[in-house]
Amino acid sequence: MAAAVTLADHGVPLTVFEAGPLLGGRARRVDVREFALDNGLHILVGAYRETLRLIAQVNQDIDRVLLRRPLDWVIHRQFRLQAADWPSPFHLVAGILHAHGLGLVDRLRMLRFMAGVRFGNYAPAEDETVVRLLERYGQSARLRRMLWNPLCVAALNTRPDQASARVFLRVLRDSFSPARNDCDLLLPRTDLTTLFPEPAAAYVEARGGLIRTGCRVTAINCRNDGFNVTAGGLSHAFSHVICALPPHQANTFLIGVPALAQIAKTIERFSFQPIYSVYLHYPRSIRLPAPMLGFDSALLHWAFDREFLCGQTGLIAVVISAEGPHQKLGHDALACLVHQELQQQIGLMPEPSWHQVIAEKRATFSCTAGLERPPQATPLKDFFLAGDYTENDYPATLEAAVRSGIRCARRILESG
Repeated sequence: MAAAVTLADHGVPLTVFEAGPLLGGRARRVDVREFALDNGLHILVGAYRETLRLIAQVNQDIDRVLLRRPLDWVIHRQFRLQAADWPSPFHLVAGILHAHGLGLVDRLRMLRFMAGVRFGNYAPAEDETVVRLLERYGQSARLRRMLWNPLCVAALNTRPDQASARVFLRVLRDSFSPARNDCDLLLPRTDLTTLFPEPAAAYVEARGGLIRTGCRVTAINCRNDGFNVTAGGLSHAFSHVICALPPHQANTFLIGVPALAQIAKTIERFSFQPIYSVYLHYPRSIRLPAPMLGFDSALLHWAFDREFLCGQTGLIAVVISAEGPHQKLGHDALACLVHQELQQQIGLMPEPSWHQVIAEKRATFSCTAGLERPPQATPLKDFFLAGDYTENDYPATLEAAVRSGIRCARRILESG
């Protein structure tokens, strides 16, 4: 949809084929009972400039769909790092020096780490794991547990002992940049399909584009002046193709095309990480202490108060990122365990009236050290790849997906 909006802005005729009934892919609405849920819980940061620009472009009032809050990293009853209301970069320095739950030595270690990676332009000579990076900079076990490890898993959806330090440092570079608002947290106040894909579709259609949901592409064949795309049982002629499938599905179209053989091999080396979203519905009196709350627990990573964000009374949403023993549990057992851990963390709570577990088993690629990612422009003329897994500074995030789509569109515009 980012590519479609960019092309529609320049009057390029286009068609978007979406196999599912709703737009959004791995960031879409799921209707359960009377609630609009999401198949994965996402937050944005102020550094996501392209995503925020496009959301503002297709929504009349961005403040209606996104809640912007200064950085406030809370691990319940354990740790809090809050950006001060000071000019940059002192807002972060002051936040670190006054962080709750850390001794003075750890605060100084954190400052030394931030200064060291900034001096090195956030670019290690060779990629390594996040664990190795933090060890080299003398980050204590508590610092890693309260800040760096949760941040790594939240941003890269990959465990620190596997995750790429190079990509992790790029996240730090942009989120903790000199720009005062780049570290702001932006929480969706609506479901993810309503946040961007649906208004983007209306924007594209108003400029002559076509959006076809429930229409699966079954074949892409080259011809002398472009491509024949088979979708919905019909063949359509196009001059360019942007393939925005996730990597494990994109290879269905890449394998067997000689010009794309190397890219197909690159994608075959990918492994994937899950994200489990657990929704629990309680009486209206149940609220979290904050709209977004982190936990130092065996299971829970983050919880969101959906009443505060979306007006969904009594609904608590919990996210469990990356692989772990929770994958072996059935959905009912997992929801029960999440409820029990919430009680241990927050206090006595009644049994939820219902629950919904949404498991995206291939939510993201494993952002491991040294991983090669395919480019957007392929050796096959006028055939492009868009997706958070393609060559990008960022891990598998909304911003990475949006940037890839914009780059594909700009390549097409440059080709005339």
